[in-house]
Amino acid sequence: MALTGLDIYKQLPRTNCGDCGVPTCLAFAMKLAQKQVSLEQCPHASAEAKAALEGAAAPPIKLITIGAGEKKIEVGNETVLFRHEETFYRPPAIAVTVKADSSADEIGARLEKIKTLSFERVGQNIGVNLVAIAGGTAAAQFAAAAKLVADNCDLAILLMSEDPEAMKAAVAAVKDRKPLLYAATPDNAEAMAAVAKEAGGPLVIKADGVAALAALAQKVQAAGVNDLILDSGARDPARLVTDQTLIRRAALRKKFRPLGFPTLAFANSDDAMAEALLASLAVAKYAGIVVLDGAEPWELLPILTVRQNIYTDPQKPIQLQSGLYEIGSPGTDSPVLVTTNFSLTYFTVEGDVEASKVPAWVVVVDTEGTSVLTAWASDKFTAETIAAKVKQTEVESKVSHRKLVIPGYVAVLSGKLEDESGWKVIVGPRESSGLPTFLRSSWSPA
Repeated sequence: MALTGLDIYKQLPRTNCGDCGVPTCLAFAMKLAQKQVSLEQCPHASAEAKAALEGAAAPPIKLITIGAGEKKIEVGNETVLFRHEETFYRPPAIAVTVKADSSADEIGARLEKIKTLSFERVGQNIGVNLVAIAGGTAAAQFAAAAKLVADNCDLAILLMSEDPEAMKAAVAAVKDRKPLLYAATPDNAEAMAAVAKEAGGPLVIKADGVAALAALAQKVQAAGVNDLILDSGARDPARLVTDQTLIRRAALRKKFRPLGFPTLAFANSDDAMAEALLASLAVAKYAGIVVLDGAEPWELLPILTVRQNIYTDPQKPIQLQSGLYEIGSPGTDSPVLVTTNFSLTYFTVEGDVEASKVPAWVVVVDTEGTSVLTAWASDKFTAETIAAKVKQTEVESKVSHRKLVIPGYVAVLSGKLEDESGWKVIVGPRESSGLPTFLRSSWSPA
């Protein structure tokens, strides 16, 4: 049963020292009860208090680590149902399957394709996180496939077999990679838990429905495995949304410990479009891991883009460092453009300038990661801030002209910006998509 704020308060030093960053011990206890702070923030909590409050201090959704080294993955430890309440912290891992009964050449070719599923978008690298080795029934074949994947790919590994003997053989082949094991069911729970304990890694448990899943979680934990990932068996969109929401609500709102773990969802389909849609739905509705068959860039990029957008902190937009940027190889006659440091804005401008084949200098103004109109409306993209950044970048020493191109949406700034900067201001197109035509037809340094 979850402890109340007053229950927690009784275990704290009650000195109101403020060393935890909260003014009083009672306020800290209330925040701890709501999972808004961690017990470690109180430097004066006794060992007895920590033992008593272990359950209250634990996150409602346990943090699970998969893999080892630089490519390890962390899922779970989320604290809210809706992103606007705070934010979502750990993007779900995307797993692409490799069939264990394929030939060595087929597995090698598949891995080469999976390795290419990494993209740069708005200054961030996004890509696939896991290789899921599926179809493990023959122990030797399954272990050989796992070893081949481990030797030729550094991504984290998901071993998929409900046969404990096959799983044991595969784990032995790749144990140092700390793979995720799938899956323990009501029929094989004891044997699979024993394999997971030996492997020292997390275990997926699978049952038919949320209630059965909670019962299975308690059974596996009683067997000594506490790093779990949940699969409710949902495979169609309606049930997927229902089950994922029930699990998340039970963990966060009811503090129901048997369901306080990340989840795994399958999006496998013969129809690539259906697979991409189901995977995107799983990403949006709380899945910690999404497994799919597709390995084509055009299918994966939309899924990864959805993940990136949902797991971007809405209070901290993706932004890049302000300053002077080069697109192409600009020279003394190249145009000087002005924009904000919202990553999506800048990289859209970059792409359109590259499409124009006209190299350019770009002065990027710090607007705290907001777009042109938003920054202008909040007085972050003004004649004064633009003029100051132009001067700071010393772009005048790189060009033979004194012409600035500003976005058409802030044409109202042109007069004052000329007075502030001493440069002639040219109003460019409103949308970045108009830059190629504008630069090719209208730009002249004279």
